[in-house]
Amino acid sequence: MAILERQDRGAVAHLTLNAPERLNALSDEMLAELKDAFLALMDDKTIRVVTISGAGKAFCAGHDLAQMQAARQSQDNGAAFFQDLFNRCAAVMAMIQRLPQPVIAQVHGIATAAGCQLVATCDMAVADENTRFGVNGINIGLFCSTPMVALSRNVPRKQAFEMLTTGQFIPASRALEIGLVNRVVAPEKLAQETSDLATQIAAKLGSAVRIGKRAFYEQLQMPVDQAYAYTGQVMVENTLHPDTVEGTTAFLEKRAPDWQQ
Repeated sequence: MAILERQDRGAVAHLTLNAPERLNALSDEMLAELKDAFLALMDDKTIRVVTISGAGKAFCAGHDLAQMQAARQSQDNGAAFFQDLFNRCAAVMAMIQRLPQPVIAQVHGIATAAGCQLVATCDMAVADENTRFGVNGINIGLFCSTPMVALSRNVPRKQAFEMLTTGQFIPASRALEIGLVNRVVAPEKLAQETSDLATQIAAKLGSAVRIGKRAFYEQLQMPVDQAYAYTGQVMVENTLHPDTVEGTTAFLEKRAPDWQQ
């Protein structure tokens, strides 16, 4: 049984973390599988949106603490293992925002530590109303420093710092209030709501979404003046794209566009 499953439905790729007995922890094996899946999706022109969900009773409980504890038995108390683990995890998270396709987290149960980081890293998130979110490492004496990077770029800093220093869970309703997730729905509607959002985005012009996603993250790192200069160039690129020309023409002619990409 694969610990990461991929099922394509039309232009949407559905990835499922499939290690429910370990609460879909980001183990060495899971990180390797996610990396391979993202590499495949980078060049997959047939896929326009990606969703990530978890099998069993949780979305993702973060890093595999059993593997981390076992690594402490090495000569350097696991220092090399931990450095490699956190580097690999960061690289996988960074791949999500480099993917040309928007990525939607479909969240239920719990999303803790690096699992919460995964939600924060995805471009969008839909959660069921019973989901709890936390960066709980502080409860075992480990400040969630790497999850903090994504979390603090998603939610206001005071809310992020409170989560990081108290280790308390927040409910889905609070996650929605502070911007960690886009939508909160009843558990029985979670899969459909996520699928509907993915399908809606997949129906848009793929080249425009790819151009826009890249520009979205690039401009966030720039001062305002530089961001406007950069996005102006992006708008030129997008405006001159043949499918955008066709979309504009079709709108003026009051017909459906005949897009090629």
